[in-house]
Amino acid sequence: MVILESFREKDADFLDGRTWSLVYHLSLEHDEFLKKAHNLYFSENGLNPMVFQSLKRFEHEVVKMTANLLNGDENVVGTMTSGGTESCLLPVMAYRELARSKNRWKGKFAPEMIAPESIHVAWEKAAKYFNVKMVSIPLKHDFTVDVDILKKKINKNTIMIVASAPSYPHGVIDPIVDIGQIAWGKKIPFHVDSCLGGFFLPFLEQIGYMVPEFDFRCKGVTSISADVHKYGFGAKGASILLYKNMGFLKHQFFIHQNWPGGVFASPALLGTRPGGPIAAAWAAMNAMGNQGYQEMAKKVMGTTQKLIQGIDAIQGLKVMGKPQMSVFAYTSTNPEIDIFAIGDVMEDKGWHIDRLQRPEGLHAMVSPAHEAVADQYLKDLNDSLEFVKTHPELASRGNAAMYGMIANIPFRGLIKKQVQKMMEKMYGPDCEMPMNKTDKPSLPVRVGTRILKLLSRRKF
Repeated sequence: MVILESFREKDADFLDGRTWSLVYHLSLEHDEFLKKAHNLYFSENGLNPMVFQSLKRFEHEVVKMTANLLNGDENVVGTMTSGGTESCLLPVMAYRELARSKNRWKGKFAPEMIAPESIHVAWEKAAKYFNVKMVSIPLKHDFTVDVDILKKKINKNTIMIVASAPSYPHGVIDPIVDIGQIAWGKKIPFHVDSCLGGFFLPFLEQIGYMVPEFDFRCKGVTSISADVHKYGFGAKGASILLYKNMGFLKHQFFIHQNWPGGVFASPALLGTRPGGPIAAAWAAMNAMGNQGYQEMAKKVMGTTQKLIQGIDAIQGLKVMGKPQMSVFAYTSTNPEIDIFAIGDVMEDKGWHIDRLQRPEGLHAMVSPAHEAVADQYLKDLNDSLEFVKTHPELASRGNAAMYGMIANIPFRGLIKKQVQKMMEKMYGPDCEMPMNKTDKPSLPVRVGTRILKLLSRRKF
């Protein structure tokens, strides 16, 4: 354990509120609660629901609670998944199989899906994995999808439409009601990606915020995804994927009856399904309850509004669009001030800054941990802007230069090739990690004795 802990020294310390993505932290007390729930089901496997029936109960109740939260009726069904990406992959596969089952293609089956340019990149991954053409729709000036163009792109090959509630880059909700009407009229499945907002937007509405309808109240919506490991504050590796009825979900199931190992049936992408995240999701939702989530939403939105108003008050900066929840991006209004250079200076001050492109901006995902650091963030941001003003050469150095080049290079294929090389190096046999070059991470001799000695020095 000592060795394991030492490897964390260079990791981001999300507890200090200086990290603006990846981790959704509520409190140390909640962390300990989740660990207990998770570890109670550390070894259990959700592959066979008849063996560990408690896991199936947890999953069923989590699905029903989420369906109720998102205004589904008694026919709404679904599964838990390993996270947002799996909840994006599966509807593409399911709707592709649904379209294929209708046998309306006389020639080559050439499925297409329609989505805003701002849709989460996991949908691009799904399109690639399942050989479905992605048709990207441009955004309007408010960063929501252009519905008029979307409607024109529908054709006989369209198997599904997807939109965001909200989008990850800008925190805005696409016009779900309008898109739903189109999807209903064309008899095309329509998925709402609410992985980010599914456990936040309903509680905003409950405490009095104006939230556009985005869930099963909207005619034409056939499926919704919501991550409980984000603002649901479950353990990592837990998302919920809901369908309007079994007529859609059944196309997600994988069943093979001729395997020598027996009849195999799987409701989602994974075979082995870790029990820990399922149990922790159930525990988190029951422990938080409506009131707990409402209090969280009130606190987080208060911090978000403070940050947005503070950034807009800084001359030379502007928040993009009109974010409708706790995620937003901002950019420079002065062409002589490089927003990526500001990000570099903020990182020098100890903040972990995420960057956007097309248009260029800095990004923030607000969690309860940020309430205590909001004032310092705004002060450091203002100071960073002033520093960049007096040091314009920063735009050609460090991350600012790299991100500036990436954001503006006209030949996007070159970026893909360079990143491909980087990935091959990172995951290749000779990948360089923060260790001595002579170190070989192979199992030491008598590993059992060594680990036992280390454990004996610690009290757990």
